[in-house]
Amino acid sequence: MFEFAVLKMNCEINSTKRTKKGKYMLLNNKTAIITGSSRGIGYYTALKFVKEGANVIIVDLNEEGINAAIEKLEKYEDKVKGFVADISKKQQVNEVVQFAIEQFGTLDILVNNAGTIQDAQLINMEEGQWEQVIDVNLKGTFLMTQIAARQMKEQKEGVILNASSVVSHYGNFGQSNYVASKAGINGLTKTWAKELGRYNIRVNSVAPGFISTDMINKIPDKVLNGMKEKSLLNRLGSPNDIANAYAFLASDNANFITGTTLNVDGGLVL
Repeated sequence: MFEFAVLKMNCEINSTKRTKKGKYMLLNNKTAIITGSSRGIGYYTALKFVKEGANVIIVDLNEEGINAAIEKLEKYEDKVKGFVADISKKQQVNEVVQFAIEQFGTLDILVNNAGTIQDAQLINMEEGQWEQVIDVNLKGTFLMTQIAARQMKEQKEGVILNASSVVSHYGNFGQSNYVASKAGINGLTKTWAKELGRYNIRVNSVAPGFISTDMINKIPDKVLNGMKEKSLLNRLGSPNDIANAYAFLASDNANFITGTTLNVDGGLVL
């Protein structure tokens, strides 16, 4: 009798996430803000989310990039909106969150995907290079999460996902600023999970390994082959691999996972 009751309850829960056509969707009717999502991993995450039934706010500094992304997602035009914003500016972050509420009535998921690099060795790195990376990767993530978490606290639920990197675990030559920002993300993920768990807000991060993006694909073949060899699977990951991880962590399938950094790296870090 108990087993039947549990089965019936699970069926009722799952049925609320089926479309009229009966297709199960991970994120049906959820609203997500995805920063840095006009291209690359962010765009593929936006695409995955709308395919899974979510409403998505594409946030980026590049208005042309946003328009191009929305055009590619025209099949889902009712579920995708764009917003130009600098996430290192608190007022603009406030406006992004308010826009999401105005458009879709709620904010269920925040994906802090936006990031930048300004590589240089320690003895050559300029102060401006340090500040730009920290402002976007760390301060921007802090501001977006702070404002989004206030809304999620009122709703008594929410999911926050942060973009980390495997270099946060082992460092990387010529990337003092980037590594510092991503190691900081790991620490913030654990801290925010502890602070926000009582409001039913889950906080996790994803640490990609070597992913086949436009930037990576410009690297010489010899270097690319070396990167592939470092993976136990002997290949680069795809943006979809990261998008799938974000979708899983954002969904109710991960509703007992918080405070963790998930490596999606083909076994690069063990």
